[in-house]
Amino acid sequence: METTSNPTVSLFGIDFDLTILAMSLLTVIIVFGVVFWSSRDMTIKPKGKQNVLEFIYEFVNNTISQSLGKFTKNYSLLLFVIFTFVFTANNLGLLISVKSEHYNFWSSPTSNFGVTITLSLIITLVSHIEGIRKKGFKGYLKGYLSPYPAMLPMNILEQFTNLASLALRLFGNIYSGEVLIDLILQLVKWSVFAAPMSFALNLVWVAFSAFIGFIQAYVFIILSSNYIGDKVNEE
Repeated sequence: METTSNPTVSLFGIDFDLTILAMSLLTVIIVFGVVFWSSRDMTIKPKGKQNVLEFIYEFVNNTISQSLGKFTKNYSLLLFVIFTFVFTANNLGLLISVKSEHYNFWSSPTSNFGVTITLSLIITLVSHIEGIRKKGFKGYLKGYLSPYPAMLPMNILEQFTNLASLALRLFGNIYSGEVLIDLILQLVKWSVFAAPMSFALNLVWVAFSAFIGFIQAYVFIILSSNYIGDKVNEE
């Protein structure tokens, strides 16, 4: 099986993945462009593109309300942006494949662990900062002694496992999906008779991966709202 790598550039001793940077920027442009276009000329009675935008926003709002309760509207826009970014990023790698002999120029940003851990860090920082802001520093620290002071080590460890699991779950699902797509496309090179099978399998897997991409974005905001809710809601 042929192996390719993403082109990188080194700056101040740090290697930057150019493919992931470009695809992340493209994701931001797509999300911003679609939201900007959909929110033009809004009316009291939504229709067409406005209706779709409001449906997605209400979907996110209803999803996170179970964990955030009265604080839902405080974080609905943040988690709406996270959801649309993750959903778009998950599915970009399904559209096309752009490769040279040695380099890969097109990939889902969320198939890179650096992207998913960054998203997870954002949610972690928001949850802790908002916990301190809502409860005060003493009230925030008190949460680590719940339900018993002896649970302090486990409650601290939980913060790190939440961070890691949020990132790894998203990364693992999207990365494995792209790897399998590459394997299916390799069937074309084995035999001309395998080409129709490869085409059919690829269509099925792309459709399934798009569904998985939605599920992973959905799970990401559910867990994110849980982590934020744990810090800001009264016990």
